[in-house]
Amino acid sequence: MSEIPPNTLQYRVDGPEDAPTLVLGPSLGTTWHMWDRQIAELAERWRLVRFDLPGHGGAPAHPAGSVTDLAERVLATLDGLGVQRFGYAGCSIGGAIGLELALRRPHRVASLALVAASPRFGTADEFRQRGVVVRTNGLDPMARSAPERWFTAGFAAAQPAIVEWAVQMVRTTDPGCYIAACEALAAFDVRAELGRVGVPTLVLVGSEDQVTGPAEARTLVAGIPDARLALVPGASHLAPVEQPAAVTDLLGHHFATSWHDTQTAVPVVQSAAPATSAPVLPVAEIESAAPEQPPQALTGRPDPYDAGIKIRREVLGDAHVDAATDAADAFTGDFQELVTRYAWGEVWSREGLDRRARSCVTLTALLAGGHLDDLAVHTRAALRNGLTPAEIREVFLHAAVYCGVPAANAAFRVAQAVIREETTPRA
Repeated sequence: MSEIPPNTLQYRVDGPEDAPTLVLGPSLGTTWHMWDRQIAELAERWRLVRFDLPGHGGAPAHPAGSVTDLAERVLATLDGLGVQRFGYAGCSIGGAIGLELALRRPHRVASLALVAASPRFGTADEFRQRGVVVRTNGLDPMARSAPERWFTAGFAAAQPAIVEWAVQMVRTTDPGCYIAACEALAAFDVRAELGRVGVPTLVLVGSEDQVTGPAEARTLVAGIPDARLALVPGASHLAPVEQPAAVTDLLGHHFATSWHDTQTAVPVVQSAAPATSAPVLPVAEIESAAPEQPPQALTGRPDPYDAGIKIRREVLGDAHVDAATDAADAFTGDFQELVTRYAWGEVWSREGLDRRARSCVTLTALLAGGHLDDLAVHTRAALRNGLTPAEIREVFLHAAVYCGVPAANAAFRVAQAVIREETTPRA
């Protein structure tokens, strides 16, 4: 494990060495074992490569800061195996990796399956707040809530051993790598690029998935030119675990009939579904719709406003920025533009200090000036930028010496309420 280079991933290979390669990508918080119930059948026709995300399943804890980084690590791992052309099936963040591969390296991907995936996963605020919770409380809150996110209530009640497996899988993940994956999902958004996915794509979703459900699946199908929807009844987010026979059958048929590779033909083999779950009637299909046109590329020197609004959203959160900009009118609109363009686009974007350091400076300045409303906003931002409550406490203690005890006392009172709200796991 320790010898795995930082630019590659921990992996496992099953199936014949001379068969076409099918890569299986996991969901956040899971390991390659989430695909165990597909292996026996799929390995009859494919060379299966499964990988673990960084810090998952005992893999080395080399955090990846973006979905692009994860996709590049997948490619580096496959390069090491001598694999150039492959099919790819990924669940949740594994599906995001598949979209990234199809968009950035289309010559490598022969066919694609997206399981419980989305072109944008929730909101950036949701995932960054999840990172704050994990940074403060560890992974136990995520582990305890995993079964209700991943499985239907009936399955969870009937399969306590699988539920316990899921909880332990999350609990043993490296927290730093989990937080980095949350940050990667917070920044992931390919809605405007779906029309450029040029490989046959199966979009597979559990009918009961409350995380990335049928609505997100239909967005993918509407945007990807050659896509079909498969709706699996009786399944939630981890459909490959909950309804293995149906998922295996759907994946097998899709990759056998849609593989775009003139050098490798994959035979269609009819086989009985394994007796790992009750029979499930798959599949509702819908026709793809015309994709939205991507926005026109900007030319010339970038306006600081563009970088500013991006950084402002990343640091303060979409909800705060939306509220501020929506409330702007003829009187306040110019001020909102000024703040975005110069405070965020010119200063916060500079490379001389990282965001953690800028949060420390900002908290100190706001404490000294007694700007308590903004202090609350930037305490929340500091947590999102990676400061822990203990580090924020040290900033305030240090500032108390140089800025005054009464100012620090007020700051502690405001920040305490924010920290309690932000670090309490949300239902």
